[in-house]
Amino acid sequence: MKPASTFQYFCLTRLSRPAHQRCLYRALRRAQVRSIVELGVGDGQRAFRLLAVAQRYQPQERLSYTGIDLFEARPKEEAGLSLKVAHRQLTATGAQVRLVPGDPFSALARCANALTKTDLMVISADQDPASLEQAWFYVPRMLHEKSLVFREERCLRSGRLSYRRMSVAEVAPLAQRDTSRRAA
Repeated sequence: MKPASTFQYFCLTRLSRPAHQRCLYRALRRAQVRSIVELGVGDGQRAFRLLAVAQRYQPQERLSYTGIDLFEARPKEEAGLSLKVAHRQLTATGAQVRLVPGDPFSALARCANALTKTDLMVISADQDPASLEQAWFYVPRMLHEKSLVFREERCLRSGRLSYRRMSVAEVAPLAQRDTSRRAA
């Protein structure tokens, strides 16, 4: 796959749909992104675009992409790629691709130590909240001081999706929460 051209970059950052993802592509221009972790791959379009833009600004580096998703285990009514199709499509980008099946907690419990120095982490709104709450424990060890973390959230009033950028300092308290004791 070729890196995004100037015209493609312009289209992604100004005209692409869904519009709320444009901030991700703009952030890649300012950051030195070599390693991307995505919780919730979905149809793979966002991952494909992220890799194209990252390759534009890091042409000499081989990018590393890790996608964590339920893949075949996701409910039938939710659209998404199978593990095999996702791997085939994303490997064609030229990036080093690692796909980890499972919910955020179980997947990060298995692979968080191998994902140190993550430059960009994207968390989809479709992730199981209970699993994600437990998974925060593993996230700080994956990040460094310049890491970008974007969490997709749905507005309660309008129902629209948007990304909230989280600093590494905001992630640390989420990891400290005691999730072992819960009220019944």
